[in-house]
This record gives sequence, C-alpha cells and structure tokens, in this order.
Amino acid sequence: MSETQPANDNSESYKGLLYPWGRGWGPVPGEPFAVAEGVYWARFAMPMSLDHINLWLLEDDDGWTVVDTCLSMDSARETWEGLFAGHLGGRPIKRVICTHMHPDHVGLAGWLTERFDCQLWMAREEFLMCRAMAADTGREAPEVALRFYRAAGFGDEELAAYRRRFGDFGRAIHPLPDSYRRLVDRETITIGGRYWQVVVGSGHSPEHVALYCPALKLMISGDQVLPRITPNVSVFPTEPEGNPLDEWLRSSARIRQVLPGDLLVLPAHEAPFYGLHVRMSQLIESHKEDLDKLFDYLVQPRRAVDCFPALFKREIGPGSLILATGETLAHLNCLLARRRITCSADDNGVNWYRQVAETAEFDD
Repeated sequence: MSETQPANDNSESYKGLLYPWGRGWGPVPGEPFAVAEGVYWARFAMPMSLDHINLWLLEDDDGWTVVDTCLSMDSARETWEGLFAGHLGGRPIKRVICTHMHPDHVGLAGWLTERFDCQLWMAREEFLMCRAMAADTGREAPEVALRFYRAAGFGDEELAAYRRRFGDFGRAIHPLPDSYRRLVDRETITIGGRYWQVVVGSGHSPEHVALYCPALKLMISGDQVLPRITPNVSVFPTEPEGNPLDEWLRSSARIRQVLPGDLLVLPAHEAPFYGLHVRMSQLIESHKEDLDKLFDYLVQPRRAVDCFPALFKREIGPGSLILATGETLAHLNCLLARRRITCSADDNGVNWYRQVAETAEFDD
C-alpha cells in the first residue's frame, strides 16, 4: 500500500498552480496512491482522447466509500477485480458516490452496488437524467434532435452520423439501481469518522457534486474544476434554449467564494493541485474572453458551426463535432440571454446569429 509522497519531492508549479506530485504523473492502474490519510487516488485507463479517469477510494471504518467508477467496460471491471483482491483488503464497498451522470463517472455504479449490495449516492437531477438518457438506447434519433442539429448547421452527412451514434450513452453504463440516496447541496456526510460537505455546481452537468473535507483540507472536484482543460459546458437537444454557461459561471464564482483557496484539489482528470481560487478565476475569465471573441466574430451572420474558429484553436473533426457544437451553442445562448446577439431562422430551419449593433457600441 503506497504512502503519501512528500509534496516537495516532485512538485511542479505551472500557471499559478502547484502540483505536489508533478503535472504529468499518475498512479499505475490498479495501484492506488495515498494523497491524504485514508484517501487513495486510483487511475483507470479509458480508450479515448481523454485516456484516463481518477477515482477516489476513501477508508470508511470497516469498509470503503468510492467516488466515481469508470466506464462500463471489461478492462475497468478487471481493474476493479484487482483492487478487490488487493488494495481493498477484503473489506466491502459500503457506498458508491458519483459526482455526476457522465458515463466515465457512473458507468460501473450499478455493477458495484449490485456486487456489494450497497447504495448509490447522487444528486437527484443527475440520477434521473442519467436514467432518462440511458432509456434512449435502442431508439431512433427523434426528429426534434435532428431539427436541433440541422438548425446548428449540420448537413446530411453529419446528421446521418448522429443517427448512428444516438443511444451510445446507455451502452457505456451498467444499468443503475432502482433506488438511490440523494445528495443535497451543503449537507454534511460522515466518511471514516470525518465530515465531508457536499458542494453542488451546475453547467457541466445538471447538479454536479463535489466533496469538501475541512479536516483533510481537500476537495474531490469531479469535472467541476480541472487543472489543465476546461470542463465541457454544452447545450443539447433535450433543452435547446438552456443557458448552462451562465449556470456554470455562477457556480464557479460561488465555489471560489465559499471554499478556502489552500485546498488540495482532487480532479477527475489530470493531476491533483493546489490553487483552487486561481484556477476558478482562470476558468471564469477564459469563458468571458470566449464570449467577447464570439460576439466580435458575429459582426456578420453566422451559423453555430461557423463559429468554431472563435472558440477553438484546433480543427473540429467528426469525433468532436457534437461536443464542439454543444459548447458553441452554450456560448451563443448565453449571449442571447444577455441580449448581445440575435438569432433568426432561414427558410431551411437553419439558425443565423448576429451582433446587436447597440450592444457592440455599449458593451458591458
């Protein structure tokens, strides 16, 4: 069982953040690493561009509480089997906490709760939305979703690709249990004799849960706070007029205000770091800059898919088209809500966005 590595051995500072074990280091899958008393960092491999997820194993008296679970896939089950036989020491998992509904976090929650006859702990909106999206598996893509992406500027080829992928969400998760234990913002739960406070954010997902332990001075942040990449904030066909970016900005400002700045942040991806307030400010300012760049880009009418150069430095390929479109629409909807731009549909049902001239001159 690994011992906590001294923070000054391989620590690395970068862009205002301190990484106590370095920016690029992570434990070998199946070999958890102690980051604090009773808190272990387990890394699971994933077959995608974001090639890993960090899970957290918390000693809980005669058993364990686990936070997040990885995708439902054979290799992840094999990694868990190794942990059952090794690091967990024969002690059972007493509860499974999922920060939010995305498949890399909730994928094996149902499998673990079945195996150990324990409860799943999640926020209500995350649990219900996850079950609703999983129920789409096996259905054809609904017409309202096809209209949504056609309005964003998709052509026939892109719409056909969306049809083929529709329902993939449910294929990446083991069925959730039929009941759960609801987590509520600001409630306090006890894990291993220590108090942990639930901190709920929104925008990346409907009701994302982070966990803050004052005694250990750390925060399990899920995807709400990531050190090197920006959490995806997207609009999808289920809520086409939603404004998740405004929700995310408000949530981030609140987290920066209510939590101490000297916490060790344990993110779902990449490496643990110090500098919570610095990182929250960086993320907030990044989105504000993106809103201004997008506003400037709309000096002439453009479709959502035409706006990618204003927000992304890389070329958007087929594999990232849905998320890039969702992120772009989140920024467009935020500008619409602030009355900085207008939107009008042409005869083909395609939406065109443009600056409001008065806003361009008197931008706040």
